[in-house]
This record gives sequence, structure tokens and C-alpha cells, in this order.
Amino acid sequence: MLFYAEMWERFSYYGMRALLLLFMITPLAMGGLGFDQKYAAQVYGNYTMASYMVCILGGYLADNFIGARRAVLVGGLIITAGHYALAFDSVPTFYAGLILIALGTGLLKPSISTLVGGLYSHGDARRDAGFSLFYMGINLGAFAAPLVVGWLAQSESFRVMLSGWGFDPTHSWHWGFGAAGIGMTFGMIVYLRRLHWLSHVGQAPEADAPRPWIGLTLVTVGTAALLAVMIASDYVAWINPVVYALPIVGIVWFGVVRRDEDSRRLAAILVFFVCAILFWAVFEQAGSSLTLFAEELTRNELFGQAFPSSWFQSVNSLFILALAPLFAWLWVRLRGQQPSMPMKFVWGLVFLGLSFALLVPAAKLTAEGKVSPWWLIAVYFLQTVGELCLSPVGLSAMTKLAPAKLAGLVMGIWFLGTALGNKLAGVVAAEFNAKDPEALAHFFWQQALLVGGLTVLLLVLVPWVRRLTGETPR
Repeated sequence: MLFYAEMWERFSYYGMRALLLLFMITPLAMGGLGFDQKYAAQVYGNYTMASYMVCILGGYLADNFIGARRAVLVGGLIITAGHYALAFDSVPTFYAGLILIALGTGLLKPSISTLVGGLYSHGDARRDAGFSLFYMGINLGAFAAPLVVGWLAQSESFRVMLSGWGFDPTHSWHWGFGAAGIGMTFGMIVYLRRLHWLSHVGQAPEADAPRPWIGLTLVTVGTAALLAVMIASDYVAWINPVVYALPIVGIVWFGVVRRDEDSRRLAAILVFFVCAILFWAVFEQAGSSLTLFAEELTRNELFGQAFPSSWFQSVNSLFILALAPLFAWLWVRLRGQQPSMPMKFVWGLVFLGLSFALLVPAAKLTAEGKVSPWWLIAVYFLQTVGELCLSPVGLSAMTKLAPAKLAGLVMGIWFLGTALGNKLAGVVAAEFNAKDPEALAHFFWQQALLVGGLTVLLLVLVPWVRRLTGETPR
């Protein structure tokens, strides 16, 4: 049931994401907002960052006030309202829709993962496999969304249909956004009808239990302040280095200075957190620089059939659907012999680095014209293998390492890593230059080298991180 509810939530999110940057840079005369590329990339990065950063507040609310089950419901309803706001053709409703979706995602995202973790005991070897199957639900929605929403927003055939019905064809973008809202509505209907299946997990605290209002205030103010600081980093250069150095300080403090059991676990969580930031900073350019590469530098046709550039964003999810059962089977089959959590992260970073290294020759070939779509398909294959080694394993690791009373908050911290990675993805994408093949190749090569450097460092630290997590050597 959680698989199905998350499938529709991700349908709505990835359907909207497939259009967001393209909609912002499309000229006003063609129904877009007419933003320049740099500003649009900043808006994209700030929006995707906020969607995950608010997960800290959402996780805290679920832990201490309303419970994970109710947080998923309330968050889903807010997300639905946000998508319907985007269906209206105005700048105020555009920004209102982004804010609503970000707030709703902050409530829903950590809580639904917490519910999945609650279905397994701490010693259950099926946990990683369960999260891999849950990940299939995420990617089934993410696969279908760009195909449906992208066709509504970008295809000439649908615009001709709109004209025949008496509607303005330049408003096709908003039909795509509206379809994402309909998907979220389906998700909420399924969740409500089967809510009784979760009666044993995700409960709210007892009615007479004291509520930590001061803590809620601090988390709210802290989240808002961090969000404001990261948005300000678009204009103040020194902010990013300071913010991204803080988790490294935390690793040293908890893992070296303080070495009690809880501190060691927190140090391990922060190691995975740092890896997640860089992983998502590169991976999440699927919605920014890789979208621009697909739109401007790739022949968008396969086997003689043209297709919207947004359809490339379904490729990653198609590979997930094909490979997730294999990974789930592999982890169960290996049982006690499977790679440790840090080694799975190492492999995730290896494949991510290879994917951007592959983009270097593709970028150079753009000097001769648009390149084959198979380049991007190969890139997404490598990224998918890396994602399956890192993302569902990271979700599972948070539920293993988090103290029971802080499960939602720790899951929120995990999504903070995704938030900061998404922010970096937007910052990096602002430097994308489709007009200079050599500069574009350098752009991709720099990121491949950065990922490679972190991979080597983590590989060296694997034995230490394994001791932090309490895993037996293997």
C-alpha cells in the first residue's frame, strides 16, 4: 500500500519537475515565464532544496505531534493543492504552487519512509530488500510521469488538440501541471482507503504526553534560517563553503572526540550525509543541466520517432524498474555476505562518476551537431546502478542507525543531504553552456573528478565507518 501511495506522490513530483526548468526558460509568447537560464536554474535549485530541507521539520512534527501516518495524509493534501495551483496561468500561483509542494513534501517524504522501516524489526535481513521494492514504487511513478506530463506540455499533437477544443495551445504547460495534481489525488484516495493497514506503525504520541513546543519552535526557526541562508548563497559567495564544511566538523566531533555508541552512530550518519550531498548534486542535474543537454544538444528521436525532451527523465526510472528486483534479490541472496553499508556507498559513487565521465566525449561531439540519444540513455543507466547502490541503502541505514524516538528527525536529516545536493545541482547547472563544446566537456569532467576524489576517500575510510555503524567486517 505504501508502494502505491508513494508511486502517485512521485508521479506528481517528477511530472512537475520534468517541466519546471523548461517552462521557466520558455519565452512568454510560447506560454512560458521567459526567465533567463541562470535565474531559472537558481529557482529550480532553491525549490528542490526546500522540498527536502523541510523534511527536518516534517520529521520532527511526525515524531512528537501527529505521527507518521497522519503526516503522510496532511502532507499529501498540501502537495495536491500545490499542483493544482500550478495549473493556473499566473506568476503568483506559480510561486504559491512551488511553496505548497515543498511544504507538503516535507511532511510526507520522511514519514512514509519511516512507515516502511517500521514494518521490519531491526535485525530483519529483508529490510534493504524491502526498501528496494519500495523504491520501485517511487520509480514507477517517476517513469510514467514525464511520459504523460511531457506529452501534454510539449507535444505538438496535444497543442493541435487544444486548438480544436477552443483552448489556447500555449497553455499546454498548465495541462501538464494539472495532470500531476490528478496523480497526487489518486495517491491520497488509495492511502485513505487502506489507512487501517498501518494501525500498528506511525502512531502519534499519547494524548496526555507532553509536547515539545520549544523544540518545535527551535526546529522551525532553524529550518527557516537555513533555508534563507542557502537562498542567500546565490548572492553571497562565502556561505556555501561554510555550510558544507559543518557536517565534516560533526563527523570529527562525534566520531573522534566523542566515541560513545550514540555518537559513533551519529558520525556514521554524517558520513553518509556528506556522500549523499555530492551524489545528489551530480545526480539531480537530470532536471537541470541534463534537461538542457537533451533539449538543445540531443537528437530527440529514437527508431525514427520524435519525442519530447522531457521523456529522457523517464529513462532512469525505467532502469530502476528493471534493476531494483535484481538488487533486492541480490541483497537477500547474499545475506551476511553482502557489502557493508559504506561499501555500497562507494559503488554508488563509482557509477555516478563514470556517468559524468561518459558525458565528456558526448559534449565534444556536439561541435559536429546534435548527438545520439543513446549517450544520455547510457548515462542514465550508469546513474541508475549507482542510485540503487546508495539511495535505498541510505534510507535503510537511517532507520537502522537512528535512535527509536528520533526516527523521523534522522530521516529528515537524510533528506537534508538531498536538499543541499539539489541546491548545489542548481548552482552548478547555472554554469551550463550549450554553445561551447570544450567548455561543456570541462564542465562535466570537473564533476566526474570531484566524485572520483570522494570515492577514493570513502574507500580509505570504509573500515572506520564500518566500526561506527557496528557492522561486522566483510
